[in-house]
Amino acid sequence: MRSLDRQAMALVALVVVADQVSKELLLRYLLKVGAILPVIDGFFQLVVVWNPGVSFGLMGGSALPPWILSGVAIVVCIGLFAWLRRTDRLLTGWGIGLVIGGAIGNVIDRARWGAVFDFADFHVHDWHWPAFNVADSAIVVGVGLMLIDSLIGEAKRAP
Repeated sequence: MRSLDRQAMALVALVVVADQVSKELLLRYLLKVGAILPVIDGFFQLVVVWNPGVSFGLMGGSALPPWILSGVAIVVCIGLFAWLRRTDRLLTGWGIGLVIGGAIGNVIDRARWGAVFDFADFHVHDWHWPAFNVADSAIVVGVGLMLIDSLIGEAKRAP
């Protein structure tokens, strides 16, 4: 296995573990103290939100069952893994690892609970970002790395 593949798979494992551990610990804690815990008044709170849609509540009101969303995520992961095996671009490989890890983390939630547990809730005045979790964050960072890599052209290639 190539070094880039090992790095990407390490990111997958790291994201899945961090995502599931954070969800388990925060869900237990928040159910004890209340479903909303202000952390920084007027800016950030921990919440219990069950998202039946995709990342950041997209398609949250859809009638798609969790197994369809999970199936789509698994197909996307297979495609991303095939891309990983063909790329030699470091940022793209890392981005793929983060996206796969995030997708798997949310698929685990759908299998366990039928919805994704989101807990990070940011807001400023009337502006409110949908609640999210570690998996969603990894997906965003991963896609960002792939976009940056595509924009900078001949970036450093993996050894």
